[in-house]
Amino acid sequence: MIVRIMGEGQVKLADSHFAELNKLDDELLEEMEGGDAVGFRHTLHALLDKVRELGVPLPDDALEPSELILPSPDATLDEVRDMLSDDGLIPG
Repeated sequence: MIVRIMGEGQVKLADSHFAELNKLDDELLEEMEGGDAVGFRHTLHALLDKVRELGVPLPDDALEPSELILPSPDATLDEVRDMLSDDGLIPG
């Protein structure tokens, strides 16, 4: 799956990594619902770091359609809330 981190670029991520990413996504959703801004910031960074760690960066000139778009590391709680689906940021 091709994943875009807003403001950074794209990575190719194997489907096998999504179970691990969904745990962080669930944690992020709980923190957002509870209004935990500090926990939200920490977990958002952990989620994006994990995507960077597990993903293979695509070249800057690659024009692949992104199947998943994640917020930038400096996104606000409200900006991320606007990006959420029923499953959170990551489907599944």
